[in-house]
Amino acid sequence: MNGIIKETKRLFIRPMKRKDYPAWLHSFQNRKPSQYKYDPGIMDMSICTEAWFQSLVDKHKKMAEDDEVYVFGIFRKDDGAHIGNIDFSTLLRMNFQWACFGYTVHNQYFRQGDGSEAVKAAFEIAFEHLNYQRIEAHINLDNHPSIKLAESAGMSFECVRQGFIYEDNQWTDHLVYTIQRS
Repeated sequence: MNGIIKETKRLFIRPMKRKDYPAWLHSFQNRKPSQYKYDPGIMDMSICTEAWFQSLVDKHKKMAEDDEVYVFGIFRKDDGAHIGNIDFSTLLRMNFQWACFGYTVHNQYFRQGDGSEAVKAAFEIAFEHLNYQRIEAHINLDNHPSIKLAESAGMSFECVRQGFIYEDNQWTDHLVYTIQRS
């Protein structure tokens, strides 16, 4: 995992490192108030000490070694700012090579094109380095910014999975967007 890095015009996508703590914390501490329903906005970061962050990085490394979850930080080239994360969760290997992915962009970096650029690059990592064949995004029906990001990154709408994820004390429907290795 440590050798995996994808460079785009404006970004680096790579596993988080212990030395990323200052940039990571700065971005969380400078979030704006919530911009829409699925944006948590300003967050309490008081428990997120440097030691806590180092444990998080170690946990990410262990999950990757176990082929469970791969977490990548998104960093701007020009100033090293941590603008968000992308993760891939292995759903099934064997004859499927199937994963689910998620993405988070700190809200102070919304609507700058970084999310789409990062997701496209992360797909290259997923297909070339992690050997996935199929990647899915599971998106709430009313999460329009996430839908727009998935579509701009080349994903295709596949279906609605009814009662798919338990959240807010109920089983909720989700849109499924997919992309496959060409």
